[in-house]
Amino acid sequence: MVVSGASTGMGAATARQLASLGYHVLAGVRRETDGNAIRSDGIEPVILDVTRPDHIADLVERISSDPTHRQLRAIVNNAGISIYAPVEALPLDRWRQLFEVNLFGHVALTQALLPFLHRSRGRIVNISSVGGKGAMATYGPYAATKFALEAVSDALRRELAPHGVQVVVIEPGAVKTEMADRGAATTSGLAAEMTPELQRLYGGLVSANLAQTAAHIGNGMTADEAGSIIARAATTRRPRTRYAVGRDAAIIIGLARILPDRLLDWGMAAGLRSYLPKTAALPAYQP
Repeated sequence: MVVSGASTGMGAATARQLASLGYHVLAGVRRETDGNAIRSDGIEPVILDVTRPDHIADLVERISSDPTHRQLRAIVNNAGISIYAPVEALPLDRWRQLFEVNLFGHVALTQALLPFLHRSRGRIVNISSVGGKGAMATYGPYAATKFALEAVSDALRRELAPHGVQVVVIEPGAVKTEMADRGAATTSGLAAEMTPELQRLYGGLVSANLAQTAAHIGNGMTADEAGSIIARAATTRRPRTRYAVGRDAAIIIGLARILPDRLLDWGMAAGLRSYLPKTAALPAYQP
């Protein structure tokens, strides 16, 4: 098994769960210290930044030269970063950074490891998001990467089905992870750098979304609970094509599927009102 983004959060929890089921896990981490923290029976840390071709090449070599000739059974594409900002306010280099990690890195790793999965008739598990089904205000850049990952996953599933390789998408809602904390910190930093005009237009909206997200994550599931679902999706004999992780994800995905756009816009705006700063003008955030 290969799990990218396994330093903390859902990736680390998934690696631990897979190891407890008897699998040998190559856990992708970006720093030696992260590897030392996760190393245990059944978990072998490997340095893996999915945007680095040399790291991916090293991983291919590690699998090819496995001393016990184990077959690669599954890839869990979990590496990711989160940045939330209005479309107008996020510099293009930050857009590109998001896509490099959240989409192109997964594609690069999948392309490199697919020959092993063809031989084992294995599985690809792509960690998307509830944001891959519906994009709230300020979630556009992050959600764009997840919408794209959903499309790639659908295409892969249909391309690989005749060859016995399965593709599964995981769509988490609110999960208590370090990535969520880092995303909030990055968002706050970006908001502080906005021009006065962008602050006027979007400052209240960004503050409201940060507060709403923090409240939802505080009530969300733990990384261990999410990791258990991901591990099951990676190992069960007949997996579903998609798993919504968390009650909130199931509700949001269901509503996005059935509600008209304008009604969904109104519902999302209504949900933000109680989080808006007192000085923010409410009409600015109504559809």
